[in-house]
Amino acid sequence: MYKNYFKRPLDFMMALGGLIVLSPILLIAIIVLAISFRGNPFFTQRRPGKNEKIFSVLKLKTMTNKKDASGNLLPDSERLTPMGIFIRKTSIDELPQLINVLKGDMSLIGPRPLLIRYLPYHTEEERRRFSIRPGITGLAQISGRNFITWEDRFAKDVEYVDNLTFAMDAKIFWETLKKVISSDDIEVDPQSNPQMEFLDVERSSWEQFKHVKKQ
Repeated sequence: MYKNYFKRPLDFMMALGGLIVLSPILLIAIIVLAISFRGNPFFTQRRPGKNEKIFSVLKLKTMTNKKDASGNLLPDSERLTPMGIFIRKTSIDELPQLINVLKGDMSLIGPRPLLIRYLPYHTEEERRRFSIRPGITGLAQISGRNFITWEDRFAKDVEYVDNLTFAMDAKIFWETLKKVISSDDIEVDPQSNPQMEFLDVERSSWEQFKHVKKQ
């Protein structure tokens, strides 16, 4: 009953309240980033949501658009600004996603929306994560975030889908607050994590991936 009738209204009310309460912090961050980047302080990217419907996720920009001599973007570590690092460590860059929650693209709690190019690389079991709205935070995020394998992350997403209750959401919300306050498991530069490869790269061997799908 909670999943079908109460989760969405609760998401809307909490996202609206969160935007109102956190608006001073968000406004200051927007102004500082607009000055720092001399332009748009927001970063948008197309991501798959519920039923794999594509939407634009909204975040605060934390990196410059610096490119090498060939016109390719430099590694994240070279484009992150000092302010961007602070914004990521405090998770302030995630606050604009409250607007995505208000619009109905996202939920406060749910599987994180990943890159569109990852869609062909999910097993049928893992694809069940798309049966609900993606979230700003989720079970995988309080269980290690980018410090666990893709398989473990997706297993946590499916576990959440199968056990979605108010009690589960309340627990995840509380654990997320504690991690934000302590900056625990918050990875400033995911590309610097040798344990975490891009999903499409990790599963690039289709024959190997088909074997994974059958397991």
